[in-house]
Amino acid sequence: MDINERELTDPWEGVLFAPARGRDVGVLVLAGSSGRIERERARILAQQGFTTLAIRWFGGPRQSPGICEVPLETFTAAVDFLRLGGAQRIGILGTSKGAEAALLTAVHDSRVDVAIALSPTSRVWCNVGPGRDGAHHPYRSSWTWRERPLPFVPMDDSWTPLEPDSGPVAIRGWYELSERTFAHSLPQAEIPVEAARADLVLVAGGDDAMWPSLPFAEQLAQRRRSAGSTVRLIVRDDAGHRPRLPGESPAAASPHFKYGGTPEADVLLGKAAWPHILDVLGGEGSRVVAG
Repeated sequence: MDINERELTDPWEGVLFAPARGRDVGVLVLAGSSGRIERERARILAQQGFTTLAIRWFGGPRQSPGICEVPLETFTAAVDFLRLGGAQRIGILGTSKGAEAALLTAVHDSRVDVAIALSPTSRVWCNVGPGRDGAHHPYRSSWTWRERPLPFVPMDDSWTPLEPDSGPVAIRGWYELSERTFAHSLPQAEIPVEAARADLVLVAGGDDAMWPSLPFAEQLAQRRRSAGSTVRLIVRDDAGHRPRLPGESPAAASPHFKYGGTPEADVLLGKAAWPHILDVLGGEGSRVVAG
């Protein structure tokens, strides 16, 4: 399939992949806390006939240097961009903190038709890294909407990793401790996915070592079901934080973090999720799926 590729510099750094004979579907692709532009993933989706936009949503020009009070308008502007380009159906696919952004954007912008959350969270967390003033503390929300910070859960800095100082660490326990310490903050910080008009696809691994994305995904699914809304939930107990979609390169090892799972399990989780992702972007509706 012929695909036109265009580099973007304003209002964010990014890349647009437009199939020469695409469908009327536009997909915004968001990385997690790496801050990278998800070129490969966006290109793979474009090869399926979708117009795809991958952007840098923090750490770029005129953006917060960390994931701190990032305006959700960053993503609604991307929805504007795709719609102006002719997209009639809008999807957002995000991983980890990008999944958090995808879910929140779907809640706040009814033009989003599909939200695909890989290794998601069910609630809003505090900033990861510095804000616009360069400071790490005190903790602040990761997100704002209409210039107001969203309620969030802070981190309990009494946590210490189990691993030796010299190696990569699993930080899932930090999130689990923070949930217990700040239990009073959880209700207000919940992501109200039941309020989103969008079809919802959740993909999670039970061996995620970054945060408990499988329990989070199950909480999100329950919120949808309790409200009578539909959801697709695709899981593997042995997969980690970085499911790989068909055609993607293997995820590189990190000197800083443990992600859990195995390369094989992460590939199998992505393979299981792939037909659901394609189906829901194509507008075939959604149903509850567990696997």
